[in-house]
Amino acid sequence: MKKLILLLLVAVTAFFSACSSGKKHEESQNVESKQYVEVMKIQEQSISREIEYTADLKAFKEVHLVPSSPGKIENIQVEVGQWVKKGDLIFQMDRTQLHQADIQYKNMETEYNRMDTLIKTGSISEQQYDQIKAQYDIAVSNRAFLAENVNVRAPISGIITAKYFENGEMYSGAPNTQAGKAAIVSIQDIRNLLAVIHISEQYYPLVKEGMETEIRCEIFPEEIFKGKIYKIYPTINPASRTFQIEVSIPNPKAKLRPGMFARVSLSFGEVEAFVVPASAVQQQEGTNEKFIFIYENGVANKIKVDIGKRFDDKVEIVSNAIKAGDQLIISGQSRLMDKSKVTIANN
Repeated sequence: MKKLILLLLVAVTAFFSACSSGKKHEESQNVESKQYVEVMKIQEQSISREIEYTADLKAFKEVHLVPSSPGKIENIQVEVGQWVKKGDLIFQMDRTQLHQADIQYKNMETEYNRMDTLIKTGSISEQQYDQIKAQYDIAVSNRAFLAENVNVRAPISGIITAKYFENGEMYSGAPNTQAGKAAIVSIQDIRNLLAVIHISEQYYPLVKEGMETEIRCEIFPEEIFKGKIYKIYPTINPASRTFQIEVSIPNPKAKLRPGMFARVSLSFGEVEAFVVPASAVQQQEGTNEKFIFIYENGVANKIKVDIGKRFDDKVEIVSNAIKAGDQLIISGQSRLMDKSKVTIANN
């Protein structure tokens, strides 16, 4: 009997000991899983909105000059680096066909003048006259076409940037330029330049044609060049979420050159924006995506953001998912995941 009572006491002791141990373990787990964070309220601030993008400068106009048909090049009048004006003779093609067209034209001109006299005296029919006149008109047109394409002139004013053939060589019409086009010479208008940049879609409502821009080149670090938005493309690239614009840059002294690296700045004046500590913004590992955590009802919500202007240890954030008054987690966020349960330590 005594042994039975002793066994019962041991069993009861073991049971309560196990319950106590389990409760302590559960309390320990609860303590360990509790995430403490610090927060601040997001507020709008007035900032000077300015964005900067990089670009390679391009000629405002570029022409790859060719004749209308393949043939032998008789004489190229220009060299690389030479300035030309619109209408200047650039090169001449073989004139054999032009000489033949001249002879045919003169013969038809004589015949046409003779028929013109005969029609006035009623010696020939209207049909005969019309046939000769049609042949004469074709001869005039053919001669003018060959003259234009034998003596090839500059369609724009600019500088010769490339020469692909020498006198006496055969032009075949095969592509031979970096642009994948055929050319005997290339002319660029560099008195005006273009900068093509791709801007985040969030700025689409703010960008207008004619807006002034500032252009800086590392090769001229002390100078600021002025430009204007010349063209805004009407569509958004769904892959990059950007749209394209072209900035026209006056370059009367040809100080800037196509191919130079430049930074283009656009200013939108004073705007309201969210500016937060830069340490609160994190980057998704292996990507360029930036995100923050917003505290709401004991949960940390992960919000993707875009980065705007930087101010020392602070940064502008842009997202349609945040609003003034939201509680931004500024401490303890590095160990959080989306929807993590948290407790505010700085209440």
